[in-house]
Parts: sequence; C-alpha cells; structure tokens
Amino acid sequence: MLNSVLVHSPATLSNLGCGFDVFGLALAAPYDTIRLTRSPEPGVRIQHLDGYNLPTEATRNVAGVALLMLLQEVPETIGFDVEITKGIKPGSGVGSSAASAVGAVVAANALLGNRFTKMQLVEFAMAGEVVACGARHADNIAPAIFGGFTVVRAVEPVLDIIALPAPPLWVAVVHPQIEVKTSDSRKVLPAAVPLGLAVRQWANVAGLVAGFLTADYNLIGRSLDDYIVEPARLPLIPGLAEARKRALAAGAIGGGISGSGPSIFMLNRTEETARAVGAALGSVFAELGIAFNVYVGPVGTEGARVVAE
Repeated sequence: MLNSVLVHSPATLSNLGCGFDVFGLALAAPYDTIRLTRSPEPGVRIQHLDGYNLPTEATRNVAGVALLMLLQEVPETIGFDVEITKGIKPGSGVGSSAASAVGAVVAANALLGNRFTKMQLVEFAMAGEVVACGARHADNIAPAIFGGFTVVRAVEPVLDIIALPAPPLWVAVVHPQIEVKTSDSRKVLPAAVPLGLAVRQWANVAGLVAGFLTADYNLIGRSLDDYIVEPARLPLIPGLAEARKRALAAGAIGGGISGSGPSIFMLNRTEETARAVGAALGSVFAELGIAFNVYVGPVGTEGARVVAE
C-alpha cells in the first residue's frame, strides 16, 4: 500500500451563468498541489507551503475537515500529514476551497487502495465547503472530482451528480485582485424570483445542457445568460459589463461570473480566440487600475489526479 502521494486538484467554474449551484466545469489549470502522507498517528496535520496564511488546524481547514469526514469511515487507526501548495488563490471564484478539499480526499483514497467511490468523495469534500462558505454545495466539488461538465441534480436527500462530456472548448478567465467572499455574495441574492424570469432561466438551463451534449457552440452561447443571480452580484464586480462586451467583440461564445466572483469566465472555440479574449478582459481592469491575473486554457477532461508517489 502506498505511503505518500502527490495530487493535482484543478480549478473549476461553477454556475456557468444560468445554473446556480447546479453546473460545474473543470479547468486544466491552475491547480492546487497536495502531498498526503499516511501516518500511524491518528488525526490530520496540515502544513501550507504558500503565502496565503490559511488555517492549519484541521477543524478550520477545508482539506482538514474533508479528511476528518473520510477518516470516520475508515476502521483502521491512521492519520494523515498534509502539505498544501495552493495554485488557486483563495476568494478567486474558481473553486479554490473545493480544489483543496477534493485534492485531499482523492489523495487519501489513493493511499487507502481506492476504497471509496467518486460520489462518496464528493460527500467528504462538501464538508470543506461548509467551512469555506457555510453551505454544503457541490457545484465546484463535482467537476474537481469527475472532470468535464457536471450537473448536481440533488444534494439532499440523496446526492445525485451527472457527469457529462464537454465539447472542445478553451476558457479565458480574468481574476481581478479584489476579494468577493462567497458568504457575502450569497447575501445579495433575491429571496423570491418572478415566474417570468424563472421560466427564462429554466429554458437556458435546458439549452446549455443540450448545447454541451450536441457540441452546438451557438446554443451554448445563447444559453449562458443568467437572469437571476448575476444581476444581483453585478455591483460587487467593477468592470463586469464592459469586460463581457469586449470579450464578445473579441470572439467569445459567452460567459459570466465564475462562481461567486470576482473572476469572470468566457468560453471560446479555439486557443487563439481565448488568448484574444483574455487580453480583452485584462484591458478592462488595466484601465480601472485594478491588478489582475488572466488564465487561458482548455476545459479539463479529468478531475483531481495522482501525479507522483
């Protein structure tokens, strides 16, 4: 049985416009790197090898809480030593907390002979999301485990996730260096939605799934619009409307806020277009005097994976 593994756990997009708390999409990069070592000493000990000052106490750390949940299902007396190097900045809106939680449980599963299913790993990792934002949701967790495009049909009473293939797509993501906490961004959401808006949103949800399944890029683009959540979060992200306008002019299929923000994603047919769109997105924040990072890469076809032993 393995004693130590190194795992890469990818960034993810959630919501994808119309699919609040339901849709997720894995990216090929950036990713968190997690080294997990099996120990005869019970419990979880965490060390961060990055500069983000995240908690190292297991009960306050997303990876730690996920591992503690997993250990409740392990009859042996074992523990884990964890080294985390975050390649995904916390609060960036591309699944930073999910990547750490998922990477930890995928690594633990490898050390335990892969005794748990992917659905069980989702359950363990969701405990980390409760620590991060107070909500037990799987829209970032699911693609980080399954890869590709995922639909969280239900979390309660029984977890139900559908993993679907994604057509060839390139993603441009701009991360303005402002913080939007998931817990804060949820507070601005409307408590009630007019029926007319709900109907338009449901139609886009159906259209986006159909677009992914049929590789209909025009349908994907038409279906990404969010009539409910994004308008409420618009004031939290300066430059969002202009960024979308410039990205579409540069050839993007469509896009929107990634998760709770502040990152903005745009889907594209080709790498060339994605790089032009990334430059267009960055130009908005350069003019606003807001520091930013731009990520350009393909959709990730697989989730967190062991890269070394």
